Amino acid sequence: MALTTGSTMERPAETTAEHGEGSPLRPLLIDVALPLLAYYAAHSVFGLGLVASLTISSVVPAVRTGAQLVRERSLNAFAALVLVVNLVGIGLSLVTGDARLMIAKDGAISSVIGLAVLGSVLAGRPMMTAGMRPFIVKGDAAKSAAWDRLASGTAASAGATVSFRRHERAFSLVWGTVLVAECVAKVIGAYTLPVATMAWLGSVFMVCAIVLGIVVGNAFAGRLYGLVVAETEHA
Repeated sequence: MALTTGSTMERPAETTAEHGEGSPLRPLLIDVALPLLAYYAAHSVFGLGLVASLTISSVVPAVRTGAQLVRERSLNAFAALVLVVNLVGIGLSLVTGDARLMIAKDGAISSVIGLAVLGSVLAGRPMMTAGMRPFIVKGDAAKSAAWDRLASGTAASAGATVSFRRHERAFSLVWGTVLVAECVAKVIGAYTLPVATMAWLGSVFMVCAIVLGIVVGNAFAGRLYGLVVAETEHA
């Protein structure tokens, strides 16, 4: 999920909902799922080579990274990670013809992003938090202010701040874990299962990881929403 929310918090709730910017999944779909799907479609469906497929899947993260650097002078971490991994993958594709290694490499995007998310949790700055904020505050100024108080430790209840930080860490921990697990499963499958099987099973691993992240992660997102609502009522 993207690390910045831009001007989403300034917009009316109905406008946010209309454009879909309130969804916590939108940045994930754009920065992670879309490049992955573009790669699999180009490589598995249309039969393009590895280099061509990786190049096509790099278009979205490259545009996203460049646009944010120009517009906001900040870095979209997810898009940048996907772009870097794709470029490394293109380099590897040029120096090796090992089909199993190429399948294992396909999990690199998930692993790099997952490890970055887990690292952000350890650093005390959960990477996935910004992606939740539009979904939870829904363009409401009061909820946005409540979120800021909870995040900064100035909420009406010290206990609420502790719970808020625990749940935001848990949300990122869930996504980091499922993405790393998807990579591990793909690497194991690449060297234990037939190449023909992994050609389609790798996509199944990716979809399962995303669905699992949504199902488990939304439980913590719901608790964060409850804390924001409670803090809004106390204001």
